[in-house]
Amino acid sequence: MHRAARTLLFLLPLALAATAGASSCGQKPAAYQWDLPTGFPVPHVPADNPMTDEKVELGRYLFYDKKLSDNQTYACATCHDQAKAFTDGRAQAIGSTGMMTRHGALGLTNVAYLAAYTWQNPGITTLEDQARLPMFGESPPELALAGKEEELLGRLRDDARYPTMFKAAFPDDADPLASSVGIQRVLQAIGSFERTLISGHSPYDRFTYGHDATAMSDSAQRGLALFNTNRLECYHCHGGFNFSGAVSDAGEMLTNVPYQNTGLYDVDGRGSYPAGDQGLIEITEDPLDMGKFRPPTLRNIVLTAPYMHDGSVATLDDVLDIYGAGGRNVTTGPNFGDGRSNPFKNIFLHGFTLTPDERADLHAFFDALTDDDFLHDPRFSDPFAPGATP
Repeated sequence: MHRAARTLLFLLPLALAATAGASSCGQKPAAYQWDLPTGFPVPHVPADNPMTDEKVELGRYLFYDKKLSDNQTYACATCHDQAKAFTDGRAQAIGSTGMMTRHGALGLTNVAYLAAYTWQNPGITTLEDQARLPMFGESPPELALAGKEEELLGRLRDDARYPTMFKAAFPDDADPLASSVGIQRVLQAIGSFERTLISGHSPYDRFTYGHDATAMSDSAQRGLALFNTNRLECYHCHGGFNFSGAVSDAGEMLTNVPYQNTGLYDVDGRGSYPAGDQGLIEITEDPLDMGKFRPPTLRNIVLTAPYMHDGSVATLDDVLDIYGAGGRNVTTGPNFGDGRSNPFKNIFLHGFTLTPDERADLHAFFDALTDDDFLHDPRFSDPFAPGATP
């Protein structure tokens, strides 16, 4: 079966469950009030999962709760640490069973605005769809809950706090933790919480949207200008208010999501990436999609090392060196090959030379994308931690 078809079959239960369990009884929670940074649009929210305070708070608890792994040792937050802009600092994430995943854990900064999720799958277009993958996926297992759905719901029913929280979040359900709807309600609550993880109070934001001329140093301002030049071409893949590829908001739903080949590999001299991790081509089976992955946001980028889809680039200096060379020349090992000659790499990756001062200016700009408020916001923190804010 074609991979895209398998993806659709995998996601079908979400669509079916979303229509189950609704009733006319129960008092509806008040509409969610967005507190958005200046210059940010209202995120797109699925029609079947409107935002409410109750749902967001339930999702926060579930996000941090280790009951959401088979052996109860991992939570979503294990691989998405607020202090690291909701990444884990690993080249490749490790699941609750100890098995390593293919990719690094993507950060959750401003995930509400993404038009597609994961590094390479355009079929995952909502946070609810994405949350299902680590929970119930098996290749490899991450939270390892496949086939354990009833066990998970039983754990939540047995926790004194959750029946009340679920009923407050989903008042139209006779029983939000019933087998027919419970898993979908878990995914919807987690998705609702993740949509609130909005970062827009960095020095860059205060300078650009808050018109505070002192928020960014002169060096950072030069770095921003250099970032947007045709000499470096960075803005093509990391543009807009989110410094990412395509974004989706309440006013515009995008279906064309750009994926990019950055010339990291060429293991056969004809553009191939390492077997088993070849990017978008694994979904589309289009040869032109070899080595293409989704560009992540650059917001809070200094906190999210290591870099690239496989975590194979340790530092931002290394990233600049690779892009400056027009790709990476791997000179030893099983992935030997000169990515600079990869025929599928992005046309804007033509290389550049930086002076030491220009490199310092770019680093100052990257630093200016760090949002300390986001990293310490109690609304996003672990509710189980001592002294946590409810």
